[in-house]
Amino acid sequence: MKRFYWLLMSVSAGLLADGSARAQTTTPTAPAQPPAGTLRAATPTGPWTLQRAIDYALQNNLTVRQQQLTSELQNATLRQSRAALLPSANISGTQAWNYGTSLDPLTNDFVSQTIRSNNFSANSQVTLFSGFQLRNTVKRNALDSQASGLDIEKSRNDLALNVASAFLQLVLAEELVRTNEVRVSSTQAQVERTQKLLRAGSIPESNLLDIQAQLASDELNVITAQNQRDLARLSLTQLLNLPSPTGFQIEVPPLADPDDEPLLEADPDGTYQTAQSLLPEIKAADLRVRSAQSSLDIARGGYYPRLAFGAGIFTGFSSSRLARVFNGDSTDAVAVPVFQPGTAGQPVPSQYFLLQPKQAIPELLPSSFSSQLKDNLGKSLQFSLQIPILNGLQIRTGVQRAQINIQQQELRAEQTRLQLRQSIQQAYADAIAAQRRYLSSRRQVEALTTAYRNAEIRFNNGLLNGTEFNIAKNNLTAAESTMIQAKYEFIFRRKVLDFYQGRPIQL
Repeated sequence: MKRFYWLLMSVSAGLLADGSARAQTTTPTAPAQPPAGTLRAATPTGPWTLQRAIDYALQNNLTVRQQQLTSELQNATLRQSRAALLPSANISGTQAWNYGTSLDPLTNDFVSQTIRSNNFSANSQVTLFSGFQLRNTVKRNALDSQASGLDIEKSRNDLALNVASAFLQLVLAEELVRTNEVRVSSTQAQVERTQKLLRAGSIPESNLLDIQAQLASDELNVITAQNQRDLARLSLTQLLNLPSPTGFQIEVPPLADPDDEPLLEADPDGTYQTAQSLLPEIKAADLRVRSAQSSLDIARGGYYPRLAFGAGIFTGFSSSRLARVFNGDSTDAVAVPVFQPGTAGQPVPSQYFLLQPKQAIPELLPSSFSSQLKDNLGKSLQFSLQIPILNGLQIRTGVQRAQINIQQQELRAEQTRLQLRQSIQQAYADAIAAQRRYLSSRRQVEALTTAYRNAEIRFNNGLLNGTEFNIAKNNLTAAESTMIQAKYEFIFRRKVLDFYQGRPIQL
């Protein structure tokens, strides 16, 4: 948040054209952040309100879009860690040719011929226990994903404040242009009256020369204010990622003067408690502390054994494998005599014969692809247990690094809260100071306005020389510029306090 106060200082000091001395030393202010995004084809038409500018910037700013992509990457990491809880399954297949004398991959026989072989396998494995590392990894990645989403919200808040600062900067610049143009008109009328008095002989010529010099200074202030307005418009259009500031106009909202509001009462502690429960950077810092604690649980899981279960199936084909195939019949039929019992109890041939049919002839032929896939099918089941004993102190070192990371994240969270508290305290101090400065400068303007009118009457009557009249006019000009400066300082700082209290940024 501290960079927002650098923006406040640019609102306070960058655009004030309060007299010729200040006008010549004014330097253009840089944009709140580098313009981001790709150029658009054409500038949207119509006057821009603050809300429209913020909405447009949130849609087209590259910093916000890059943060969204970072969050999407973190979400992908979370999905991958959840998928790691599921069993793994893979199918593989190979085809090879072996030439000359080689080992048959299926029969393990040495053969001297060209062999084409195929291997097919399917495997699946699931981790049964790994020291809860997989579960803690999912928990850590879920916390990181939530923190990344809060980073997007913080980027959007930062951009909205930057746009509000640039918008008020342009409103201030346009008001200074109008104020300086009114001064030129007043001085021009004074020049005309002085010329008439000179022709009437009522005043010396030095009075006319002094008022003409004042007119030249006022015209220079108008040019300076217009240049500052153009620079403020350019800064805002670059922040909105518009292709050109040409034709860009804002709708100036009615802004209440600081004296229309009651004096601010400092309550930094109450605002801090509210902001602490609302701001995304605080929530993201706490989530990252919890994520670091989950990383410690993951590192400690390395001390535990790892148990996994796997299953597989395998089959293959070899062109050298042969199968016994009956492929044909014998050419001759065989007559087999029929025996009958003889007189001595011995069988004797009878007059009958049995004709034995032709017999099939076996052959060794290459086994078919489908047959081999069926015949060579194999299956396996496997449990694997890995117990860590000594691994170069990698696990212990990982645990120590995780413990240090927890301390770092806790310090970052504490630093974030400290910066928030200091920013709120500074915002209250600046807002109260700006409101008091406005009330004081308003009284000063009222007094100097009366003095200027008195000096103008005396100057027109020849009772006051031009130098003293110009001093009275420049004193009033400086007081008016200080009052305008204090007014816009108070408005922006009040909007910062509203932001800390959870209110939307609007004018």
